This record gives sequence, C-alpha cells and structure tokens, in this order.
Amino acid sequence: MRPTLLFVCLVASVLVQLVAAETKEYAFGDPVSVLVNKVGPYGNPTETYPYYSLPFCRPPDDQLTTKRQNLGEVLGGDSLMSSLYKIQFQVPLTNEKLCTAKLDSKDITAFRHAILNEHYFEMLLDDLPVWGYVGKHVPISDIFTTKDLSRCFLLTHLDFKLGFNGNRVVEVNITADPASQVELKPVKANTPVAPLSVEFTYSVQWRPSPIEYDHRMEHYLQSGFFGRELEIHWIGIVNSFIFVVSLTTVLAYIMIRILKRDYQKLEEEEDADSGWKLLHGDVFRFPSHVSVLSALLGVGTQLGTLCFMMLILAVVGVFYPGNRGSLFVGALIVYSLTAGIAGYVSARWYKRLNGQRWARNILLTGGLVLIPVSSVFLVLNFVAAAYGSNAAMPFGTIMVLILIALTVTVPLTLFGGLMGKNSNATFEVPCRTRSVPGLIPKLPCYRSFAPQLLMAGFLPFSSIYIELYYIYSSIWGHHLYTLFGILLVVFAILLIVTACVTVMHIYFQLSSEDYRWWWPSFFYGGSTGLFMYGYCFVFYFTRSSMTGFLQTSFYFGWMLLICYGFFLMLGAVGFYASMAFIRKIYQVVKSE
Repeated sequence: MRPTLLFVCLVASVLVQLVAAETKEYAFGDPVSVLVNKVGPYGNPTETYPYYSLPFCRPPDDQLTTKRQNLGEVLGGDSLMSSLYKIQFQVPLTNEKLCTAKLDSKDITAFRHAILNEHYFEMLLDDLPVWGYVGKHVPISDIFTTKDLSRCFLLTHLDFKLGFNGNRVVEVNITADPASQVELKPVKANTPVAPLSVEFTYSVQWRPSPIEYDHRMEHYLQSGFFGRELEIHWIGIVNSFIFVVSLTTVLAYIMIRILKRDYQKLEEEEDADSGWKLLHGDVFRFPSHVSVLSALLGVGTQLGTLCFMMLILAVVGVFYPGNRGSLFVGALIVYSLTAGIAGYVSARWYKRLNGQRWARNILLTGGLVLIPVSSVFLVLNFVAAAYGSNAAMPFGTIMVLILIALTVTVPLTLFGGLMGKNSNATFEVPCRTRSVPGLIPKLPCYRSFAPQLLMAGFLPFSSIYIELYYIYSSIWGHHLYTLFGILLVVFAILLIVTACVTVMHIYFQLSSEDYRWWWPSFFYGGSTGLFMYGYCFVFYFTRSSMTGFLQTSFYFGWMLLICYGFFLMLGAVGFYASMAFIRKIYQVVKSE
C-alpha cells in the first residue's frame, strides 16, 4: 500500500510542476521581457544554434544574461538570452534604433550562409514565441557558371504587433519590413573588405485583444509562422477508424466461424487429432531463451503504460504548447517512475517459466532500454557538439540524467524485480505438456516466418500511417500537435488491430501443427515497428526538406529508438493476446 501511495504522490507532484505556469501582470510602462532563443535552417528543426551565433545586435558582455532554464527547455534545445529590445507595456514605438552593426567579411559570409539556407530565428516575448526569417534571397540563373550568384538581402527592421487584455500580454506577432533591407554581396575568402554599416531598427504597436490569457496559445493553432493543421487530417482519421472497425469485425467473424466448426468436429470426434487440436500436449511447452523473452515482455508492458499515461496527461491539457519542455520532462519522469513495472512483469514471467538466473534477468530488463538510448544519445550528442548546435546537451544536464537513472530508474527496476520474484506466480495451463516434443511438419515458403512477419505488421501499420504523417511532422517539423484525443483513439485502434492480427496468424500457425508460438507472437505483434521505421525513409525523402549530416543522424537515430520502443510495446500486446486466445481454445481439449 505504501509504494502505491508514494507513486501517486510522485505523479501528483509531477502534474503540479508541469501544469503550473507563471502569470505576469503589467502596469502602464512596465518593461516586457524580450528574450532571444535560437536560429537554424527552416528545413532542419533539430539543427539550431544560439541566436548570437549570427552577428546580430548583442548586449555588452557585462549586460548579457542567460535565463535559467528547466530540464525540459534544455532537452528541447533552448538557449534563452537577453536582448537589446526595450519594450514597455502599452507604449508604442516607431523606428526605434536597436544598434548599428559593423559587418566584416566574416559576418557577411555568416549572414549570407544563413539567408541562403533559409535560417529563421526565435524570440520569446512574455514567454510567447515568435519567429521570423533572417533575410531573403533571389536566385540568379546563369548558364555560363555554376557559382552562387544569388542576391541576399538582410532584413533589418522588425514590427512588433502586440495585443493586451487588461494588464496582460495575450498576443504577439512580428513582421519584417521589406523596405528595410540591406543587400549582402559575396565576399571572397581571405579578402579584406571595408566594414559594412547596418542599422537595425524596430517598431512596437499595441492594441486591445479579446483573447483570454488562458487561451493565448490557441492563436498559434489557427495561424502563424509555421502554418496550420490540415482539414484532411479529420477525414483520414475517420477513414482509418472505418477501416479498422470493418477489418476487426471481419476477422472476428471469420475466427468465430472457424473455431465453431472446429469445436463441432471435436464434439463429433471427427478430425479430433489434426490441426491445432493435435498440439494440446506441446502448445504450452516453454520456449528457448526465457530470460530474454521475459525481459522483453516486462519492458514492453512498461512502455505501453508509459504511452497510455502520456496520452492521458496530454488529453487533460498538461502538455499545452505554452509549457515549454513539459513533454520531455513528463516522458522522462513517467518512464522513470514506471521502471518498477518492467522489473515486476519480467521477474514474474521469468518465475513462471522456471527461470533461475535472476540477476541476469533483472540486468537484462534494465539494459534493454537504457543501453540503446544511452548509446544513441552519446553518439548524437557528440555530433551536435562538433557542430556547435543547441541540440548538444551540456555536461550538467547529462549528469542530471545519469543521476535520475541511478537513483530512480535502476532502483525501481530492482525493486520491481524482487517483488516479481517473491510473488506467487505459477504457470497454470488447461493442458498437460508431454515429455517428448512432437514433430513439426515442413511448411511451404509462404507460410514461413518472414512472409508472415510482413503480413502481420502491414495491417496494423495501414491503420495508423495517415496519423504518422502528422506525428512525424510535429516531431520533425514546426507544426504544433494538439489533437491528443484523436491520438488516444488511434493508439487504441493500433492495439486492437495488433492483437487481432497476431491472434489470427498464431491460429493459422497452430493449424499447421507448429506449436512454437511464443516468440512468433511477440515478433508478429512488434513487426509494426519495422514498418514505422520504413516509413521514416519515405517521410525523409518525400515529405521533408531535411538535409545535412547533423539533422539526418538525429532523425534516423531517434526514430530508430522510437520504433524500437513500439516494437517492444506491440510485441507484448501480441504475446498477451495470443496467450489469452490459446488458453481459451485449449480449455475445450484439456480432458484429452
């Protein structure tokens, strides 16, 4: 009882921290904070750099301050620093001078590179994000040369349009004045040039707004710098739902008819010793590598619990767009707190399957996620650090993550493993297992493992691939995903279809007198993860504009881990569904 109360208290404290948001109220003339964050190419959302990596107007070193960021903001690649913008509540400004910059050849080259690669910048005004492009370029075609002849224009004036409701800022928008631009001509390397004087200015407009403070982030869902959601999203979800309901109904009807016919033959003692009925003495024979299978089931169960809890938190509004980094922090904490589930389920199954090497089982359970994630994280962090990107985690953050793993994740895994080991877990089955394994007939090639694996993964993937586009666009793009209710429905659809398809394939395998269903049931269920990773390549080459080694390595590295997690979770779903199905159908032949 005490561990349960402790877990509830921890989750409640996490929710309070995630939901809590600072409310700022202003009087007339009070300064409004303007923080600069990052810059990066529009097509590569992970490849971001500190705002002042470009020679923008920068405060003196003794006045430059860095905002203390929470763990979620650091994991999200934020780098918030002070700026020279002086904005006061309800005080309009016109053509206010920010600074006069002297751009040398190095600065001009840096700006031209940013403009040619469509770099955007991000600022935060009263914690509301705003974006804009560094500049614009006009390509010049020349059939006689392959040199870069594009004309690059640096945008030097920003118009801040701010809305207020009472004494709070509720709306922010910025636009660049196309009339205020400076052309940056190409500069040859190692060629001295006279410094280019550029004056940066800004204007501020205030207007009353009917938007409530609690709903000010909804403005970004309707319009904004990164576009809006497409209406076809709803059409695709409805089509997927109809497809899944039809598929599940047809499969259930076919399976019921086939099983009813099999039961009728069994009662009439016709064909009672053929097909799946012949395997009642072998179907519950323990598989090989029970330690690995138990660990996979434990981690898969934990990840399923993690996904469900994260979706519930998202539906109730914990991860609203204005709470920066809350999704990363929530996933990290929920995963750590559910580590005991992995240890308990793994040890309990290991005990049911007569396992003896407990230390190996617990270590394997903890390492199935921590080792792959740590390996990929360290490699990608090294790549990001080599590029000088914000995606590189500082040493202090890495130490915090290691501390969380050593003080929460690992101890809870060990505690859950001990609880599962000491539990009263017995493997009760309706049929007695024979001492001598039966012979397995040779199957045609189309009934072999690989074709069945592909067929088992295709149907669940086809029910979610439309939603995958929007999820990938949100993770690896700039779209805000807020339809968490639909995502919860799609998640339930995925679990149902995975369970139905896996059961169908296991039934056909047993009907072919092959009793080795333990491992295939896990792989059949998890095969959807393989299709999800295959779709990553389709999305990368046809639906995105990502380029460069940094962005590519982050995309395929993290997506490999995400799809690996879905493989484990859906594999556990397929196994549990197959186990329940087999227990049910063999209750009829237990007297045999």
